[in-house]
Amino acid sequence: MGIFSRFKDIINSNINAMLDKAEDPEKLIRLMIQEMEETLVELKADCARTMAQAAKSGRGLDAVRERAARWGEKAELAVDKGREDMAREALMEKRALEGRAGTLAEEQAAIAGMVDAYREDIGRLEEKLASAKERQRTLLHRHLRATGKKRVREDISRADSAEALLRFEEFENRIERMEAEAELAGSPGVTRRPAEGESLEARFDRLAADEDVERELARLKARRAE
Repeated sequence: MGIFSRFKDIINSNINAMLDKAEDPEKLIRLMIQEMEETLVELKADCARTMAQAAKSGRGLDAVRERAARWGEKAELAVDKGREDMAREALMEKRALEGRAGTLAEEQAAIAGMVDAYREDIGRLEEKLASAKERQRTLLHRHLRATGKKRVREDISRADSAEALLRFEEFENRIERMEAEAELAGSPGVTRRPAEGESLEARFDRLAADEDVERELARLKARRAE
């Protein structure tokens, strides 16, 4: 059994009220739309069959009316020939066919009314389906916004957590150690590692410069000791 059992159940239903009361409105509206689409397919199929029946009935009515007209012509011919007995029989056939034509005409009108009713029902159901799909889009957008807000709040919560702060402090301490090491590497008397990509000649020049500084420092200390 579907959400709706009959066409009128769908048309008379208050979709918004049903969704507002549902525990899972997104799932419910998907089922509603599926039920509406299936009902719409059935309605269109029934309408197509009724239209085919109307066309067939119309052809039958035209054929009966044509036969009645021919019997009328035969009755006129019999009168012209002085055969009233045959004219009378022809008119009886004509009358019977006209009665049949009247019955078929009534059936034709009834079938045409059914086609009109089907078309009206199809139009109403298509409007209901369009409304349901619009509500589905609204629910989807609300769901996406809610999911986005939830994700942002979770990110903020993680950023404010003690674990995150601890990781930040560890990162800060690591930077401070790197800065201290860099400062020591630039101090005199400290053996420095060759810079990445530094040529051998540049390394020897730097070594000679360091020796000059050491000799100058030794002379200064000797003068101060005198």
